[in-house]
Amino acid sequence: MNSTTKLRKLIADGQIGRLAGAHDPLSASLVQASGFDGVWASSFTISAANGLPDMSLLSMTDYLEAAGRMAAVCSVPILADCDTGFGGVPNVAYLVQRYEAVGVAGVCIEDKVFPKTNSFVDHGQELLDANEFALKIEAGKNAQRDPDFVLVARTEALIAGHGVQEALHRAHRYVDAGADAILVHSKKSSPREVIEFLDAWQGRAPVVVVPTTYHDWHFTDAENAGVSLVIYANHALRAAVRSMSQVLSSIESSGASTSVEDLIAPVSEVFELTQLDKWLHLEKQ
Repeated sequence: MNSTTKLRKLIADGQIGRLAGAHDPLSASLVQASGFDGVWASSFTISAANGLPDMSLLSMTDYLEAAGRMAAVCSVPILADCDTGFGGVPNVAYLVQRYEAVGVAGVCIEDKVFPKTNSFVDHGQELLDANEFALKIEAGKNAQRDPDFVLVARTEALIAGHGVQEALHRAHRYVDAGADAILVHSKKSSPREVIEFLDAWQGRAPVVVVPTTYHDWHFTDAENAGVSLVIYANHALRAAVRSMSQVLSSIESSGASTSVEDLIAPVSEVFELTQLDKWLHLEKQ
């Protein structure tokens, strides 16, 4: 089964799937090794890994290269976070063709205007007209070659403070335009407005959620509410930042690495993640 078929099956088979965010091939390999169903190639974490904020500073080429390198080392599907689509209608058609060509299983685009800022930034979040965004969806679906390639339409209506009814209006419009799934995003501390959306949505198309702020919502509760896919979007990067900072500070202050050796992975674990044995075998052949 190829990666696009795996992702389509994941969002449509009636059982909830779980993805975790990654920013490079090593973190994507860790997501896969941890048992997740797929990888979210997060624009936030890819930007941060490049030392930049999540505000449309990197190009499509930067994100495409990162997602393609993840796809090259993973057997689980990669769903790529493509922000607002890197431009207008032709840009979305082009990105679908390019991401499909590098082995990514699907893309997600959101209905904010370019340039966007991260959803959790306390900054004005301006939405694109719903009909204009629907044209992007139509162009993307018309551009794909593999019928199983997945295009997720992400509405930021709740993030922008426009309420559940506007989120529903936009979601229906995007599914009418051909979207394979809807990502409804919220930054509330509880899933209340997401559940309200799901109750009114009545399962018209698969729904994806990113419970970053309402983190105590167990995935089984999300499944019972009608969610098809849960994304833990940025936890790996945030863990890496904290762990690297603590380890490096400890080494610098103590003058030796002895105190952290039990806290860090042995070199052999990195060898295993990077499939050293496979490459050594090829060299012997």
